[in-house]
Amino acid sequence: MRFTDTAVVIASAILAYVLDATLLAGTPGHPGPLWSAVAPALVAVVWIAALTARSSYDLRVVGRDHTEYRRIVGATWTSMSLLVVVAWLTASVGPRDVLALAVALPLGLVGLIGSRYAWRQWVARTRRRGTGCMTPVLVAGHREQAERVIRRLNDAPYRGFVVVGACLPSDETPAGETAPGETPPLDGLPGDEVGGVPVLGDLSRVGEAAALVRASAVAVSASGSITTEVVRQLGWQLERVGVDLMLTTELADVAPARVSVAPAAGLSLLHVAAPRFRGSKFRVKQAMDWVLAAVLTLLASPVLLSVGLAVALTSQGPLFYLSERVGRDGKIFRMFKFRTMRVGADREVKALTEDNEGAGPLFKMRTDPRITRVGRVLRRYSLDELPQLLNVLGGHMSLVGPRPALPHEVAAYEERMRRRLLVKPGMTGMWQVSGRSDLPWEEAVRLDVYYAENWTPLQDLAILGQTARAVVSGRGAY
Repeated sequence: MRFTDTAVVIASAILAYVLDATLLAGTPGHPGPLWSAVAPALVAVVWIAALTARSSYDLRVVGRDHTEYRRIVGATWTSMSLLVVVAWLTASVGPRDVLALAVALPLGLVGLIGSRYAWRQWVARTRRRGTGCMTPVLVAGHREQAERVIRRLNDAPYRGFVVVGACLPSDETPAGETAPGETPPLDGLPGDEVGGVPVLGDLSRVGEAAALVRASAVAVSASGSITTEVVRQLGWQLERVGVDLMLTTELADVAPARVSVAPAAGLSLLHVAAPRFRGSKFRVKQAMDWVLAAVLTLLASPVLLSVGLAVALTSQGPLFYLSERVGRDGKIFRMFKFRTMRVGADREVKALTEDNEGAGPLFKMRTDPRITRVGRVLRRYSLDELPQLLNVLGGHMSLVGPRPALPHEVAAYEERMRRRLLVKPGMTGMWQVSGRSDLPWEEAVRLDVYYAENWTPLQDLAILGQTARAVVSGRGAY
C-alpha cells in the first residue's frame, strides 16, 4: 500500500511538471530546468510525510470504514497548504509552481483514493474467503455480552475481525477437573464455549490466553463487575504480551465520526454528537446533488432517449410512470420512472397478494406477470430509475438517501422507522448497494435510519461508486 501510494504521488507530481514544462515552456515565470527536476521530488516527499503523519497507514482504519479516505483528503490538503506557503515564501519558486501544484494534487488525490479502493476490494475478497487479512480477537466479559460481541464480529468477516476465544468472570467459568488452588490449563475449558468459541479461562488470565491463541487484540465489554480497576489490570497484562486493548460499547448504529473522547477530571468521557438535519452540511449536499444530477442528465441523455423510444415502441401506454412517494418531513411528491409494467398494473396488486415475496410492507415478485419484456431489462439494470434525475433537479430527491417510500408504507411506520423521513429519499443508497430487494425488511430499515443519522458527503460519493457495480451485477433487482 505504501508502494502504490508512493508511485501514485510521484507519478502525479511528475505528470504535472511535465505538462507545465511542455505546454508553457519559455513563458514568463517558468522555472529553470533544475527546479523542474527537484520540485516533483519535494512534492512527493512532503505528500508521503503528510499521509504518514495523518496515520493513513494505521491498520485499525485501513480497509474498515471511510476514516481512511478522510485521512487521505486531510493529508492532501495539508500538503497543498504547506507547499503553497513554501512557494510563497521562497524566492526561487514562482506562481507557475503553484499552478503545477494545483494540477498535481487533485490528480494524486484521485489516484490515491482509486488505489486505496482497489486495495480495499482485494482485502474484502480475501476476508470473505477466509484466507487472510483478519485480526484475531479475544473477547473478555460476561457471557451474555461476550456472546453478542462474538456474534457481531464473526458474522461480519469483511470488517476484518475474527474471535478466537473468550475469557469470562470467574463466577461464570466452570472449575473443571483441577484440584483446589491448582491453575487449570489454558487449552479451553472442557465442553465450555460461548458463541462458538472456546472459553479459555477467567479474567485473571486474559494476557496468557491472548498469547496462547495469538490474538492481536482483546475486546472487553464493560459491566458492573468489570470495573475500571479490572480494565486497568487487563491493560497491564496485555502490555506485557504486546496485545491491543479495545473497549466495546453498546452504541448501536453510531458512525465513528460522531464519537469523540473528552478527558475530564481523570475520566475519559465518550461524547456522541447528536445527528443534525439542517445547516451548512445539508446545503453542501443540496449543491452537490444539483451539480452531479445536471452532469449525469447531460451524459445520460442518449440513454434516456433510447430507453424512452424502447418503452414507447414496445407497449401501449404512457412513457413515464408517476408514483406518489413520501419525501423529507413527510411531504408527498410525484416520482418519475420509465414505465415497466402494463397499464393498470396497480389495480392487480390485490390479486397477486398471495405471491408476494417482498419483506415487510413491500410488494415484490421475482417473476411479476405485469412487467413488460423491455421493462424486465430496465429493472434489472435500474435504467427505469434514470428519470428520477428530474426529481433530484427539482429538489424532491437526493442522489443518495433512503429508499423512496409509498404513503401506505409510511402509515405503518413505527417511531424508529420515521427517522428516515428526516432526509430526502435517494435514487440510490445503502439499501441498494447492500442487496436491494434481497435484503430482509429489518436490515433495509436499519440501513436507512443509519444513513439518515450518519451520512457524510464522502460517504455519498462512495455509495455512488458502489452503485455502479450493483447496477451492473443486477443483484437483488426485480
